[in-house]
Amino acid sequence: MMSNVIACIDGSSAAGSVCDYAAWVASRLAAPLTLLHVLDQSRYPVENDLSGKLGVDAREHLLTELAELDTRRNKLALEQGALMLEAARLRAVAGGVAEPVLRQRHGHLIESLAELEDDTRLLVIGKQGEEHSDGTHVGAKHIGDNVERLVRTLHRPILIAQGEFKPPQEVMLAFDSSETTRKGVEMFAASPLFRGLNGHLVSVSKDRQTLSKDLQWAEKTIRDAGHDIQCAVLDGEIEPALHQYQQQHNIDMVVMGAYGHSRLREFFVGSTTNNMIRKATVPHLLLR
Repeated sequence: MMSNVIACIDGSSAAGSVCDYAAWVASRLAAPLTLLHVLDQSRYPVENDLSGKLGVDAREHLLTELAELDTRRNKLALEQGALMLEAARLRAVAGGVAEPVLRQRHGHLIESLAELEDDTRLLVIGKQGEEHSDGTHVGAKHIGDNVERLVRTLHRPILIAQGEFKPPQEVMLAFDSSETTRKGVEMFAASPLFRGLNGHLVSVSKDRQTLSKDLQWAEKTIRDAGHDIQCAVLDGEIEPALHQYQQQHNIDMVVMGAYGHSRLREFFVGSTTNNMIRKATVPHLLLR
């Protein structure tokens, strides 16, 4: 059963925001929350054969000391991860989640999440991980490598946390008539995640006549489910137009398909989605 909201907790500056948004999602969905920390195997290998690097004449005691050093590093990293998870647990409890589950794994993040996919309802991850957590503005528009790979690999909704947590009130659903966004309309209509929030159904198209029928269907589907929804069809380039609308209407969260029409599928998530995430100032929920 796909039941858990899973939050990826690491040592990045985004960890607090990830935890807060995950707690918000889990509370609204009445779903269990799992706080997950993965000790990166590439940085902290379980076994490390140093003999080839040191040469055949290396002293045995040096090899032993280096192996013991790796063991201590791994142990300290695990202890640090446990402390991060405990801090996240306390934060999630304060956010209204009664009993978050803590999980710590040693391996690769993508592989670990793929193994948990069948039991995942929604994944929450930071836009940038520990590798881009220096606090400078240089990487402000950089998407962490894991985010790109996760969107390609997983077939679950992924909420990319961005900025300090703010309970969403205005939610924009970007609609392009694709199969993914049509499913997104149905999810938006049925999910308790969006109940009571102000919805905005927004499209960017030069061919309004072709879009009209699909947009009418989407609006009716959402309204019939009891949601208030404001519809808009914008002119111009897709990504700048959506960002401008988001800023003008104080949108707190953007919902969009990871893939658009077939002409975009040569990109890792589609060029529009990629650019939207890179320039995001609010959380983006990507649908698969």
